[in-house]
Amino acid sequence: MGTPSSIIPEQELLEDLRTSLQATLEQDLKDLPLLPKVANQVLTISGDPNADVGKLSSLIQQDQALAGQILRIANSPAYLPRSPIVSLQQAIAWLGLNMLSGIAFSISVQSGVFNMKGYEKPVKDLWRHALTSGLFGKEIARKIRHNVENAFLCGLLHAIGKPVVLHTLIGMKKLHNAPLPWTVIEQLMQDYHVQMGTAIAQSWKLPEPVCEAILLYQDHTYTQATSPTKGAIITCLADHMATFHLDPDLISEDTLRSLPVVQDLNFYPEDMNALLALKDTIHATVECMIL
Repeated sequence: MGTPSSIIPEQELLEDLRTSLQATLEQDLKDLPLLPKVANQVLTISGDPNADVGKLSSLIQQDQALAGQILRIANSPAYLPRSPIVSLQQAIAWLGLNMLSGIAFSISVQSGVFNMKGYEKPVKDLWRHALTSGLFGKEIARKIRHNVENAFLCGLLHAIGKPVVLHTLIGMKKLHNAPLPWTVIEQLMQDYHVQMGTAIAQSWKLPEPVCEAILLYQDHTYTQATSPTKGAIITCLADHMATFHLDPDLISEDTLRSLPVVQDLNFYPEDMNALLALKDTIHATVECMIL
């Protein structure tokens, strides 16, 4: 029987798990979580230039839980309906195809890879950061006149490797007789989320701009991105905005404003003021989208 992880020295445990994760990355990755079926279908519809609201409506109507969540979100203060929305058809008319696609995809992904028993709170925090990044990404893209829906998807999924690392570690739990310390999990997420995210993006056949953003969104890599969607640089700033919004102790406003990515996006102080002023609106939207 293996030694319980609770009494293995943390550094030794960390190195042991690094070896296991690296081995997983070098294998066929057959145990990676699947993209939820609904999310996959939404991605297909939203990527089809001939798609219309009718196709998406038919898909949503087949999933009562998803339809209920969309009705709840459409009626939330974040979307300010003029009067109570009581039918899916009303919700679709109010939200529109692009907004509806983003919401449906988000709900489906959240109920899949961001749903792990025993780690509900930290995984919910990861999801909150993902959603916040996606919403800030939309606003950044809007300011530089780029595709806002692509920016949302890049922001939403840029750190998808983090829950995938956790999923993989849970699969290794048989190697240990006690829960892993969260400090160890966080370190491994930080070290491996880009590699795991890239692997899951390929497995899920995500759009190329999203794959590039996952690989290159960080401060030291976004300059390598070549996609005209500018997803990586947009996501870099969106990620920092989400961190500042959710945990301002980790980054000060002065540091945020002086980041190289702000200059590389040609953002002026008034542009940053406008982004920071969206805090309450984005917070309300994020909270209504968390299951």
